[in-house]
Amino acid sequence: MFNTNKFGLDFGTSNSLISSLNKGIILNEPSVIAISIEDKTIIAIGHEAKEMLGRTPEGIISRKPLIGGAISNYKISELMIKYFFSKVSKTRFLTGSQVIASISSGLTSVEKRAIYESILNSGAKKIYLMPEALLTAIGANLPIGTSSGNMVINIGGGTAEFAVISLNGIVVSDSIRVGGEYINESIINFLKKNRGVLIGDQMAEKIKLEIGSALPLTSPLSMNIKGRDVITGMPKSISIDSNMIVDAIKNPLNLIIQTSRHVLEKTPPELSSDIMDRGILISGGTSLLRNIDTLISRAIGIPVYISDNPMDTVAYGASEALKFIDTLQKNIKNF
Repeated sequence: MFNTNKFGLDFGTSNSLISSLNKGIILNEPSVIAISIEDKTIIAIGHEAKEMLGRTPEGIISRKPLIGGAISNYKISELMIKYFFSKVSKTRFLTGSQVIASISSGLTSVEKRAIYESILNSGAKKIYLMPEALLTAIGANLPIGTSSGNMVINIGGGTAEFAVISLNGIVVSDSIRVGGEYINESIINFLKKNRGVLIGDQMAEKIKLEIGSALPLTSPLSMNIKGRDVITGMPKSISIDSNMIVDAIKNPLNLIIQTSRHVLEKTPPELSSDIMDRGILISGGTSLLRNIDTLISRAIGIPVYISDNPMDTVAYGASEALKFIDTLQKNIKNF
């Protein structure tokens, strides 16, 4: 299907994306797999498996093989990577290929090796593991090769990555296991405690996308949701609004703000001045939350702007990085 054997892989906690050099994003699927408990066979992967979350009958489990950006099940992760690459070609797509894969800077060496070996066993010839934040900057076309400072924050499903980049390298960085899924969990816990209704992860995701906001709205958005009454166990329907969700998700957002400040405090003064002028770029699916850029900007006193294609930025940056891989050698994790 494609005449190149160079790919970028963003194997994320919530979604996995594959990019092809000169072709852009060629796959975007949920990182979910459904398996038969009895014979361990795969029932579904990706979009179809995500629809099964919280709905599977006895004998089938639907799960995400990554937690906080780290592989929790090595074998399942390997099967998922093979499946995703097979979807974009009828051939053994990774055989002899070069792959740049994004990794969280907060992963241990053991966790990084698990990702490396999952890709290696899928047939890749050469694998480069590179920091997610650096690939974010490349995907957003920031001038990382200059001596100016560029700060990025990538907020995905399982982690938030922070980095100040200059001269093709990371000067200061940090990573926290806070992302879209932690925000969903906060919504679930808030509604259980304050409204007496239990909802699932998919409903929490829908609430976040449809009415979620990082700051109070003058004209709050509202929606009716259905769940289970925590006392009676019976179905229950309630009405909620966006300002209620602001309160529900303030803790994970505060952690993101605190880490942003921590990175800035460690940044050399010369680069801090550049960041004040250039602003901070944020990307990742969670950057689509209403007013999250305004919230961070107000809290730290620096302009914040969202990447043009926030969900694709890391994957796109991964394949683009292959164009000048020699200048990025110091950022590669080798095994």
